[in-house]
Amino acid sequence: MQPEFPTFKPVEIDDRDFITRMLWEYQPETSELTFTNLYIWRSHYGIEWSMCEDWLLVLFTQGTQSIYALMPAGPPSRLEVCRLLLQWLENERGVEDARIERADLRLISEIESTSEFLIEPIRDHFDYVYRSQDLIQLSGNKYHSKRNHINKFRQAHIFGFERLGVGHLQDCLDMAETWCQRRRCEEDMNLMGEWEAVREALIHYAALKLRGGVIPIEGRVGAFALGELLNDRTAVVHIEKANPEIRGLYAMINQKFCEEIWGDVPYVNREQDLGEPGLRAAKLSYHPHHLEEKFRVRLRN
Repeated sequence: MQPEFPTFKPVEIDDRDFITRMLWEYQPETSELTFTNLYIWRSHYGIEWSMCEDWLLVLFTQGTQSIYALMPAGPPSRLEVCRLLLQWLENERGVEDARIERADLRLISEIESTSEFLIEPIRDHFDYVYRSQDLIQLSGNKYHSKRNHINKFRQAHIFGFERLGVGHLQDCLDMAETWCQRRRCEEDMNLMGEWEAVREALIHYAALKLRGGVIPIEGRVGAFALGELLNDRTAVVHIEKANPEIRGLYAMINQKFCEEIWGDVPYVNREQDLGEPGLRAAKLSYHPHHLEEKFRVRLRN
């Protein structure tokens, strides 16, 4: 049974088929709207969901911010359900800063004609979307440094590329744990949340129906990546990890994962940078085709 608004329930693995069907019908452009992201981050953010008539509602109930909602996913027009959701957060849940986060341009086009909403673009949440062939071919001067990194890696290592299977999972878990230890995750709640999300994605890899790839070096996994289709023209890369001590390995897994897994998909969404300067520079260095804008929506007082 699906929960009916105003009743919400935590996201569970058995919800996958229903939520995935709802999201696929919407054909999202923003990376949050996949069951995988909702599931692997469920504990860190206290993610819950409900149905309000034809719309899927998602709440983030814990973390460093107050309770907030993702945009309702479903058919237009969503003006009334957005108003209902925000009023309920404020009046029934007692949320002082009632808001919808990471709303897409489609929703904004449905609600901007009225003056009752405050709408604000949030640059830190914008997704980076690339042409898959750009990431595969790395052609032209703008990708010169990427080709150099890959060539130096090729010259220094004997490696392969394999589709991620059950036999790789423990190696991937071990590698991610080592990465976390090097980054001192236990001292940073965000890094601990990321480690938990990676672990959940790997443990439930088959149930989530993800696609993955690994680069073995000398018999052990040196890098891996996980993703899935976001819509019928775009793949989304949820996780990418590589041994940071091996020069060029990140560039290699990026290129090979796109080439071997997403070569027939026009675009690849590599999610947001959350305002982290190093991550922003890295994502911009691959020259995105466009940034998928996201907005914060509040009711005017």
